[in-house]
Amino acid sequence: MAVNNIATAIFVLSAFLSLNKSKLKIGFVFIVPMSLFIWMLLSYFWSYEPDDSLKAIFKEITLILIPLAFVIKKPFSSEQKNLIFKYYSFAMVGYVIYFLIRAGVRYILTKDVSVFFYHGPENDVDTGLVPRLLNAIHVSVYVVLSFFYFFCKESKTTIEKIILGLLFVFVLLLSSKNIIIVFIVLIFLRTFYSSKIANKLRLRNATIVLVLLGVILSFSKIKERFLIEFTSNTNSSLTNNSNTSSSVNNISIYQAWNQEKFTHNDYFPGTAFRVYQVRVFKELIMEYPIFWKGFGMNASQEKIQEKEKEHNLYPGYGSYNFHNQYVQNFADLGIVGLFFLILMLFLNIKKAFSNKDFIHITFAILMISLFLTESFLWRQRGVCFFIMFYCFFMNNNEQKKQLIKDFHF
Repeated sequence: MAVNNIATAIFVLSAFLSLNKSKLKIGFVFIVPMSLFIWMLLSYFWSYEPDDSLKAIFKEITLILIPLAFVIKKPFSSEQKNLIFKYYSFAMVGYVIYFLIRAGVRYILTKDVSVFFYHGPENDVDTGLVPRLLNAIHVSVYVVLSFFYFFCKESKTTIEKIILGLLFVFVLLLSSKNIIIVFIVLIFLRTFYSSKIANKLRLRNATIVLVLLGVILSFSKIKERFLIEFTSNTNSSLTNNSNTSSSVNNISIYQAWNQEKFTHNDYFPGTAFRVYQVRVFKELIMEYPIFWKGFGMNASQEKIQEKEKEHNLYPGYGSYNFHNQYVQNFADLGIVGLFFLILMLFLNIKKAFSNKDFIHITFAILMISLFLTESFLWRQRGVCFFIMFYCFFMNNNEQKKQLIKDFHF
């Protein structure tokens, strides 16, 4: 985070040093995230937990600093944007290689295959492919974006083809169900509607993609993560541990939404837990006058913890936020905060399809889907990543030149 803060400060400072007041124009696309930050700041004055709100607001300051820097700086040309994205993508390759080597060393030491998958459990931050504090889902997003830089290139070197395979496997190993599904859909979209491939080759490509899907499901750890969602949501409960006197029950989506009380033996798979969190929000909005302004920035967490006790969940579930950016905005900042978020996503995807820039389209779709399962903007790395790329793609004065010129429907 220190490196992140220093890099952001250098970027903003460089923008101010190149300030040209005569050409300073603030576009609407930059006003929206800046307005969201101002609303967050104002929420301190009606927050149910002012101290928590103040701490959280400082983490969101890039929502105003980075758009302001892009307003001041001269827009990047298509060539500059392509070069910047090239640096980003190769940097991600470096991280992928590092974490794979790290996992390999740990496997030699422990003989535990789980070091190649996802991230470690909360009580053990050093197991898994990436540390828990980095979050495998977030890392998946970073890597998918770099994957499509190489995937969208018409002619690829042997090294770039190897890199593509490496990035593809790494995304699978990270085992984020939501991201894997979106990832495969984007590959389909690019292959069948976006590239200059003859119709006679499309059947071959379909076969290749289906084989890749089979590879995904063949990984036992990945298969396990998908199956636990399917089985727990098609049965009222599933006993996970038959070797103990008190079994662990997987809660289904129906139970998560309807069951009044739970036991400490109840386990919420990812989808069921997110449904439960939406249910908590529904109950809170009926109990408190938060429709317009919300609880205040990050002030809903205390209420989530109260619901944990009310529904008798295993201690610890209440420490998680809503894991849904749309719900998180609504709960903390009211309908106004949700409006600013949806407006940003709308402007983002509209510009992506307008410019016919497939990498921008990838970013836009990833963010829309990610926000359904993660409160991404409530994390410092998350908000910095989102707003930097949002501004990077939206700040374009060469509408007729695309980063990837061969995209067409």
